[in-house]
Amino acid sequence: MHIELSAHEVRIIGCLLEKQIATPEHYPLSLNALANACNQKSNRDPVLNLSESAVQDLVDGLIKKYQVSEQSGYGSRVPKYQHRFCNTEYGSLKFSAQEVAILCELFLRGPQTPGELRSRASRLAAFNDADQVEAVLVSLSRREDGPFVVRLPREPGRRESRYAHLFSGEVEGASYTESGDRMDDVPTLTRLAQHTLEQRVTDLEASVAELKAQLAALM
Repeated sequence: MHIELSAHEVRIIGCLLEKQIATPEHYPLSLNALANACNQKSNRDPVLNLSESAVQDLVDGLIKKYQVSEQSGYGSRVPKYQHRFCNTEYGSLKFSAQEVAILCELFLRGPQTPGELRSRASRLAAFNDADQVEAVLVSLSRREDGPFVVRLPREPGRRESRYAHLFSGEVEGASYTESGDRMDDVPTLTRLAQHTLEQRVTDLEASVAELKAQLAALM
């Protein structure tokens, strides 16, 4: 992964991702709408107070990095902006709906636990439970074109570890194995591998049972 963004640039991308999913009828966003989204008091941490000129400077920088593009529709006097961050014809990053939802929430609120992400990202994509959220997080941490997220050391008083995105560089305090995985990701990865193997065995047993039934019917 070669994309490195400042904290405010991450907020811009996060807002564009969020509005594209949550309010597609108002996307792309005008400069005023984008500034309001960046300074929104709900679903944001920290709450910012960026001026429109500051947002314009950030957008101009992201345009130079090919992460944002300006779209002026027919009859529209106000330029509007859309991301080129992922799932577009212009970029190489491709994410599932669940991956986009999780990254979006990490961009807008910073490091969070799987439980927090399940609660907050469910407005953008469907998740069955916190285990599914953690499976997506582990996948994002092991992507060949990544990693895109990392698990942080568990804080005192917390039952779960928090995860952070890596689009602003490596996260202080996160330690890695030689393969690039977080040290405390290994048990989770083992459990996920075991679950996948068990599921494959179950599927194979069902297929064999079905073939036996078809063979018995033919005989």
